[in-house]
Amino acid sequence: MKIVLAPDSFKGSMTALEVCQAFQEGAARVAPHAEFVVVPMADGGEGTTEALVAATGGKLRTVEATGPLPSDRPKVTGQIGLMGDGRTAVLEMACVSGLPLVPKAKRNPLHTTTYGTGELIRAALDAGARHLIVGIGGSAPTDFGSGLAQVEACVAAFWGRNPGGSVLVVGHSGHEGTLTRKVYAEHNG
Repeated sequence: MKIVLAPDSFKGSMTALEVCQAFQEGAARVAPHAEFVVVPMADGGEGTTEALVAATGGKLRTVEATGPLPSDRPKVTGQIGLMGDGRTAVLEMACVSGLPLVPKAKRNPLHTTTYGTGELIRAALDAGARHLIVGIGGSAPTDFGSGLAQVEACVAAFWGRNPGGSVLVVGHSGHEGTLTRKVYAEHNG
């Protein structure tokens, strides 16, 4: 028997890979001879980098970047993933611009920034990435990327350094961008 384990993370408690491991441990008790295929999933939010790096045999790199509230917590530790092809990088807005990094009392999307996400993009380009996958789920800011666009390498420099490169933006919400502030205002402060 073959059992495919393909969960997303359990928000705030377990990564998708940890959920896979727990499911496998439990299922192995009742089906000890089963073959398990572990495929952690993600929807553009937390866990996207880890899932894609694991699926492609890539590597994670730690990056220091500006947090969502630069005046309170100027630098946070984030990560970029270099996928197995060596030319594609994946990163999550949530790891440096994420809602959990903002205390509930300070959740005001007008005071948060995606600048740190731009710094992750710059780090990915500096690591040699030609193609970027940017997960935008789980973010605190609703600045439509204006913070990340302030990082020089994220706009003109990407295309200048990277002819033929690409950017894929992935997210878990079906809401149109123009509705973002209305839809997430209460959730994000």
